[in-house]
Amino acid sequence: MTMYDEYYGLTGRPFQLTPDAKFWFDTTSHKKAMAYLGYGLSQGEGFIVITGDPGTGKTTLVGHLMEQIDPEQLNVIRIVTTQIETQDLLHMIAAGLGVDTSGLAKAQQLAAIERGLHGVARTGRRTLLIVDEAQSLPASSLEELRMLSNFQLGGHALLQIFLLGQPEFRAALHGGDRLEQLRQRVIAIHHLEPMDEHELEAYLAHRLTVVGWQGNPDFSADALEAMYRWSGGIPRRVNQLASRLMLFGALEEIQTFTGEDVMHVTADFDSDMPDRAEEPTQPMPMSMRSDSGQGEAKLPEDVERQLADMAARLDEQDKALRRVLTLLVDWVEGDAAQPDLSMLRDAG
Repeated sequence: MTMYDEYYGLTGRPFQLTPDAKFWFDTTSHKKAMAYLGYGLSQGEGFIVITGDPGTGKTTLVGHLMEQIDPEQLNVIRIVTTQIETQDLLHMIAAGLGVDTSGLAKAQQLAAIERGLHGVARTGRRTLLIVDEAQSLPASSLEELRMLSNFQLGGHALLQIFLLGQPEFRAALHGGDRLEQLRQRVIAIHHLEPMDEHELEAYLAHRLTVVGWQGNPDFSADALEAMYRWSGGIPRRVNQLASRLMLFGALEEIQTFTGEDVMHVTADFDSDMPDRAEEPTQPMPMSMRSDSGQGEAKLPEDVERQLADMAARLDEQDKALRRVLTLLVDWVEGDAAQPDLSMLRDAG
């Protein structure tokens, strides 16, 4: 507990910087990202790419995705890269498959990984590899991932790959011929944007409510405007500012924050981080408080219907694909009869 948690009667820290899926908030951009992920996963192959500036919530997005994934349908391997070279990358993927590749030559590593993918498929699951900070991967490692995506069984991909990176990764992906073959395997791509100005109030209320907020403290319209102007709508910056603001409020016994309170705190921030003060500010936004009081962004109704239909088809396809993969493994590695693939065509 921190001082302001106790002062405002909260049960935890609402604006911690460490990503926590329980604080997930559906901004317009994050809803779109989840829609792209849902579509990509329904395809069961290729690459899904999500990019975004630091602090826009890429890691939180992954945490939310992990909570939605059924481990009986997907075996997930997650890697956070720090310029991982090809050999180390292969070792890490093998470890995620429960395969020991220490001391093996590259060709042997690849064979072991393929056996590991077969082993997962035998259980009726697919394997999803999530690589965070993909902009740090050298081109040789990205090419190795592309090669791994070629592993198939009976015409069905054994591995699907989800790449998260900063904007420079998106630029690199589209910036030359070297990654052309990988680029052709990308089936869904989305760039996370900062939250819209009208979403800030609902974002603050959501995070506070998770830890027992009862309306104290409150934020005036000009306070919300000043917070958005300073943060640019980037969630991590919002969290930084809100945490410092609430500490200031506890010290000064403030129940409703004003624009003047926010400017006092941001002045301290800017003096502590002069580079931040030199960054361009956002244009003055309109008031965050709509007449309806609703801050949640809504997708168009036709998109919502399409997503619901997609979710139903995905569930049906997953069940069929798990049955087919199991039959294919038995057929390839044993004496079973050639499997009937009609169930997969019917599910598609």
